Amino acid sequence: MVQAAQERIPVLVLCGGLGTRLREETEYRPKPMVEIGGRPILWHIMRLYAHYGFKEFVLCLGYKGMMIKEYFLNYQPLVSDFTIRLGEAPAVSYLNGREAVDWSVTLADTGLEAMTGARVKRVQKYVNAERFMLTYGDGLANIDVRALLAFHKAHGKLVTVTGVRPPSRFGEMNVNERGVVQSFDEKPQISEGVVNGGFFVCERAFFDYIDPDDEGCVLEHEPLRRVAADGQLAAYTHEGFWQCMDTYREWQMLTKMWDADKAPWKVWS
Repeated sequence: MVQAAQERIPVLVLCGGLGTRLREETEYRPKPMVEIGGRPILWHIMRLYAHYGFKEFVLCLGYKGMMIKEYFLNYQPLVSDFTIRLGEAPAVSYLNGREAVDWSVTLADTGLEAMTGARVKRVQKYVNAERFMLTYGDGLANIDVRALLAFHKAHGKLVTVTGVRPPSRFGEMNVNERGVVQSFDEKPQISEGVVNGGFFVCERAFFDYIDPDDEGCVLEHEPLRRVAADGQLAAYTHEGFWQCMDTYREWQMLTKMWDADKAPWKVWS
């Protein structure tokens, strides 16, 4: 069991996008509420951070954000058995403690049309710390958050982004000069280069790179490009499991992993 974090660092989670490539599910709910194994993918992400002792969350809501608010308002009865006494003095008694989480969750409406950078800027007022973490509400990994934080502290830059090598969407074949396939890999890892996998660690001064009046500010464009140009962006390379949930096929894959008890991101017991 991982010990509680010594430093208070809030975790911002971007939960406001439309999720148009997962329309089969997001027509009815925001993408972070799409379930894997009976729990929203957002819960899986938060559970990972909580495992490493980071239990203060700020959720940046947008599309169908009310559903996320309702989920947390009703969290205890949703995950517990309970007895309810009706009448003039109603009361609820919870019968088990299997989900007795001690999380602090701030749910902030950051606008329906706002882009990622604007959403981050709009929750600045709820971040009462000199350092914060930030990630997307649709990406899972077996990342060691403590190691990520240690890396960030060691290099002293303003922002750390986690670089990952995602699986290819296509099968890779090794074909010899006679046209004979010598090997076939259905989902090989991309061996060269890394991409933005989320799981950021940021110093508070990063907020200054985001235009407060630009609703269309994309985090990955102007703010992070300026940080990089200033030599203040570092990358923590994660060689383990990482997978975003952009499409129905990816949701099916993650669900099958969970159902088979082979979910690499489940680092908690």
